[in-house]
Parts: sequence; structure tokens; C-alpha cells
Amino acid sequence: MPGRRSLNVTVSANGFSTRTVLEAFQDSRRVTVRVFRPELQWPVYGATATRSQSQIHIRLRPPFRTVWSVALGGLIEFPAVVDGGVAYIGNAGGRIYAVSMRFGTIIWRHDTPNGKMASSPAVVGDEIICHSMEGHVFALDRATGKLRWQYWVGSPIESSPIVRDGVDYFGAWNGTLYALDLRTHKLRWTRALGAKITSSAALAAGTLFIGDYGGRIWAISAAGGSTRWVRSVNGRVYGTPAVLHGRVFVPSSTGGSLTAFSTGGRYLWRVNTGSYVYSSPAAWGGRVFFGSYNGVFYAVSASNGAIVWQVGTGGPISGAAVVVDGVAYAGSFSHHIFGVDARSGRVLMRFNHGHYVPVSGNGMRLLFHGYSSLYAVEPRTIRRTRSKPHHRRAVKRLPASTHRHLRLRGR
Repeated sequence: MPGRRSLNVTVSANGFSTRTVLEAFQDSRRVTVRVFRPELQWPVYGATATRSQSQIHIRLRPPFRTVWSVALGGLIEFPAVVDGGVAYIGNAGGRIYAVSMRFGTIIWRHDTPNGKMASSPAVVGDEIICHSMEGHVFALDRATGKLRWQYWVGSPIESSPIVRDGVDYFGAWNGTLYALDLRTHKLRWTRALGAKITSSAALAAGTLFIGDYGGRIWAISAAGGSTRWVRSVNGRVYGTPAVLHGRVFVPSSTGGSLTAFSTGGRYLWRVNTGSYVYSSPAAWGGRVFFGSYNGVFYAVSASNGAIVWQVGTGGPISGAAVVVDGVAYAGSFSHHIFGVDARSGRVLMRFNHGHYVPVSGNGMRLLFHGYSSLYAVEPRTIRRTRSKPHHRRAVKRLPASTHRHLRLRGR
């Protein structure tokens, strides 16, 4: 037998993702391959296709300790996405990074040509899908960061990708909504909505929900691009709507408000703040959470819009609110991230770095987003629960075998 060879190793375990890696074996060498629980990942902006901005499976609460930090060389305006132990994030200068969740080391960096970014990437199979302010859709190799292919729409894109059945849905500054097939690299359909789009699309039950600078929220068929309904709010929609339990919650920047509709298009309620609402809302536990340029972080009833609590943060709030494990997070221009008990409104933590977006992560660690640096945190005291672990390690010694593929099942 040869003393050394490289083999593709496929590892699977009940309740965990399947992973294939290329390993260089020796006859007596063992390798460790980590597989992860899919429900504890954060593969798209907003955590879910509905852009609820709430991750209901992760169980991590303050107090936290910082495990590592990494400088990313430019403004972080949108959060990292996380899958398989790797965080993927872009900065405003158009540099895209893959960062190890365990060690904080940069696995690869991709510099987009003439690039500027104002969106999060998305993990789609073995590719990372990114949108640029130069009007490009980039597909990067997930393992190496190398460019696989690109598509140009000719107008800046601030929408973060939402991908369903191989189709990427997004809007652009030219007022057009696109459905791009990632397998054929061709457009399935386009819709001209008539006003600038910076909002990302939320997807629920085959319907896309997206806002525009004409002060409208659109419900569009994902299959063919036809209009299901369109309603007006009281100002431009910069941020992204959130959909939960038959309701869609729409922020209005110039209107200074959050408006709720049924997913069938019926007006429900509106909360006015008297200041810009760029913040995309988070929906969780019968409540909606959002920030305003008046520096206030709000929790309101999802059913009637009544204000449940409000917390001053000392500076304007521009980025999305996020809920993890019953804690609502907001980043403030006071250069802090606030963590607030989602039910009581009690401030649980103030992290001394922050600006736009607050939090993403996985079942092992959360990521706090500073102005230009990323911080990984974990609870100071690990809670002992009966829940399944965040990841599983499959350790196996290479047998004397000529097989090109091994399938290791978790124990």
C-alpha cells in the first residue's frame, strides 16, 4: 500500500449536515471532520427566508466573553452569514472574507474589482453568492474564494440574496426586481417596480415582499413575477420587511415609522417614531423590534402595534434588530451593541463596539459586528442542556483499503 494518499471523505450523522472533505492520509493517521446541525446556522441575511431577523434554535445568552476578534479593513454595514463553522462577510470596500468560527483566522479573502458592497452574502451549496454596488452578482467558490462566474445587471445592488430552488431574488437601484437562475446564469424574469430598491426581499409561501423608494410594499409571485398586491406606507422603504405568522412588518425611513399588513395585503397598524426608521425589524414571540434615528430601540405588539418597551441607546440606530435566545440586539451610532431581554425590556449587556448591524453567529458562538472588526463571543458559563451538540466530530483511522470514498457515520 502507498504510505500516503489523498482521499475524499464524506461524513454524515443523524440530524447533522453531510460534509465531504479532501484529506491527505497516512496508514496510521486519523482525521477529524466536523459536521454541523443545519438549524443552528445563519446562511442568509435575516437568519431566515422570511427575514424575521430571529434565530429561534441558537441557545446563547449574555453574559459573554470575547473569544477572538479580527479587523476587516473597512466599514461593516451588513452582517456575516455563517455555515459549517465559517463566517462569510463583506465590507464596504468590496472585500469578502471567510473567517474560521473556531479560531478567528481568515481562510480566504476575495477582492471584487472596483467593488463596493452594501449587503450580506448568502451560502448556497458550495458557492457564496454576493451582490455588489457595481451591479454584479458574484458566485465564489466556498472553499477557496475564487470567482466561479458573475452576472451584471447594470445598476447598484443593495439587496442581500434570497435563494429558493436555485433562483436568486433581489432588487436594484434602477427599480427592477430580478429572478436570476444560479444554475443557468440567466434571468428567469424581471419586474420594473418604478422606484429605487435598496430593500432585500423576504420570501414566504411563494410570495416575495419588498419595499421601494416610492413608499410602497409589494407582494410579488416568486414563480413568475406577477403582482399579488401593492400597498403604500408613509415614506421611502429603505430597510427589509419581516414576515411572521401571517403579518408583514415594513420600516419607512422618511416616514419614521413601522407599518404592519397582513400577508394578504390588509392594513393593520402603524407606529410613528418622529425620526428616520432605516432599521429592518425583527419579529419574535408576538413582538416586533426595531430602532430609530432618535436613538430608541422599540418593542411593539405584533397584533396591534402597542409599544411594550423602549430603550435609549445614546445614538441613532440604522441597522437591523436581531433576536437570539430571547434577547433583542441593536447596534447604535454610540458605538455600542445593546442586548435587551425581549420580554421585559431589561438591558442585559452593552458591548463596547458597534455601529450598524449587531449580531449573527451559530450554535457555538455569536458574532458582534463593530465598525470595521468582527468579534466572536460565547457565554461565560456554558449552560448544560439535553439538546444536541452544535457540531459532531467523526474520527476515523484510514484502513488498508483501495476505496476512493469513505462514508463515516456519527456515533
